Amino acid sequence: MNRPDVAPILDLRGWGASERLELAAGEMAARLADLLDRALPADEVTPSREFLLAMSAASEDPATRWRLADEVNPLDRLVERFGLSNLEVDLLVLAGLPDEHEGFAGILRTLHPGGEPRPTAGLAAQLFCADRRDRRELRTALQTGVLARHGLVRLIGDGPFFERTLHLAESLWPALHGLDVWPAAVQLRDDPLTDAGLTRWLTSEEVAPALAAIGRDEPLTILITAETDETALQRGAVLASAAAARPVRLVVSEPLTPELQRLIAAHAIARGVLPVIRPPAPEGPGNSMAPEFPGYPGALLICGRFGSIASRGERPVVEIRAERLSPTERHELWSVTVPELADDVPALAARYTVEPETALAAAEDARAIARLYERPLELRDVAHGVRTRAGLAISSGVRLIRPTARWAQLVLPDRRMAQLREALDRLVHQPRVLDQWGFLAGRPGARGVRLLFAGASGTGKTFSSEVMAAELGVDLLLVDISRVVSKWIGETEKNLAEVFDVAERAQAVLLFDEADALFGRRTEVADAHDRYANLETAFLLSRLERFEGLAILATNLRQNIDPAFTRRLEFVLDFEEPGRAERLALWQTHIPSGAPIADDVDLRDLASLYAVVGGFIRNAAVSAGFYAAADGSPISRTHLVRAIRREYEKSGRAFPGYPAGMAAL
Repeated sequence: MNRPDVAPILDLRGWGASERLELAAGEMAARLADLLDRALPADEVTPSREFLLAMSAASEDPATRWRLADEVNPLDRLVERFGLSNLEVDLLVLAGLPDEHEGFAGILRTLHPGGEPRPTAGLAAQLFCADRRDRRELRTALQTGVLARHGLVRLIGDGPFFERTLHLAESLWPALHGLDVWPAAVQLRDDPLTDAGLTRWLTSEEVAPALAAIGRDEPLTILITAETDETALQRGAVLASAAAARPVRLVVSEPLTPELQRLIAAHAIARGVLPVIRPPAPEGPGNSMAPEFPGYPGALLICGRFGSIASRGERPVVEIRAERLSPTERHELWSVTVPELADDVPALAARYTVEPETALAAAEDARAIARLYERPLELRDVAHGVRTRAGLAISSGVRLIRPTARWAQLVLPDRRMAQLREALDRLVHQPRVLDQWGFLAGRPGARGVRLLFAGASGTGKTFSSEVMAAELGVDLLLVDISRVVSKWIGETEKNLAEVFDVAERAQAVLLFDEADALFGRRTEVADAHDRYANLETAFLLSRLERFEGLAILATNLRQNIDPAFTRRLEFVLDFEEPGRAERLALWQTHIPSGAPIADDVDLRDLASLYAVVGGFIRNAAVSAGFYAAADGSPISRTHLVRAIRREYEKSGRAFPGYPAGMAAL
């Protein structure tokens, strides 16, 4: 190509990122100065010429020219991967000048027919073209060449070709300077990564070929799918890192249009990184299409939930599923993450089905807690960390309870207490029974424990659930049936699926109070409403059977629960109304040891006379405390009986009468 009589931009391969751009801008400044000298009278170009000559001075310093950097430059990478010609490099540098210095922007504004602080195609022709052939080459480069096809430089405007404006790709100039600046639609994730627990997955028959393909930098899209978008993103980054690539996790907040795909590709190539992309979730039902990234010369990873992304286009796509970690993998994960708690690793592996990045963050949180209280790391600290890092998105139909109840506060017959502990043993001893001995191998939901609590209101069903959650060191999720069930077809199943998913992610105890509203007997199909109600029941049956956690159904009327559910339950506990001995224990439990008690109070007498449940006793004990506080005296028999009578009235039951020797209130 014939060029005007000016020196070409230096071959700056190997220079530091900012040095290279500054020198390239300096060379371009010299060309602009020469153009102004030839095109305008001297008195009109003096200020601009002084600035341009000052900017070009650095490029003439021999010491600067030969000071090499150790790393390849971002601009080098663009040139090599896209095969840019000298003209295309010149156009790219010219388009970036406004972002290099405000002086360039001011000069370009004076030269632009519309007063914009950017170069035009006409200015490029004046700088780089000596004849018609050069102009044809310029037109091709800007309209159909590599720069245009990959979105590196765009022509903006509706006017004649030579009056259109050159725009460099968004945020590309700072990236060429070596700064970690990405387009506005892209969020960079840089939280720590760990491959703990993923050794088997990375070396599996499904994943190993993908590692090799990444190592060869094949033009291939690897689709990583998992239960959540976040899990897929983390697994994709670990996969890329294991292939000795430089992964960069990108969360995209806008639709991945072809223009945005080209923009991400340019940034990734300039940085020499492997993009691991989480596209925006599809709106409404169905899935979204995997972005094609046409012309991208290497491997890339697209991450999303199972079934949320479909593939299309000519670019090869390979899907890799990131399933939950197996018990063996979880054991490895916690062994690496918290070696200080080696004895507790089996319990952690059985209790917490989390991804490596969550375990790593929870372990750091736990160590911070231990340092704060100046004590060794404990299992409860890790439980707190997992709870904090679970990232629960609690829906409006679920109430989160942080359990504080303990076994000592629970008053039940010995047989019921033994059943509750037996249910917890099902969770604690899973590593031995299911993993080492091989029971229920391959059965979905084998790690779940499902219980039915049946009994009158106030007999301790919710309190027992809270005790079990506290013993496991997890939260209790109480499902509000009235807010989960919807009159809209399909909405109830959606709400329930979210509830189960949240409980599994947090390994929380899931409690359905008044469960007969959801798990009741199916009816004969008389109309469409009955048919869809039965579909909801069928969904519940399936999801409950696959649930990997502790699920409790609580009901006042056991006979209302569909037998199909009870067949899938490991435990059915009947909560009978307490006997006299249990009522005495309940009174002693609900009246704190520090509360002032008058001499006339005989809890045995109250337990014998008033056959009530634990919730009734709790409410009466609290009310009696407030009565005594208002009177400025200790809690007396009068206060307690008055509170008991109010509870009978609230429940619509006949008051049995007063203790012997006590006058009516």
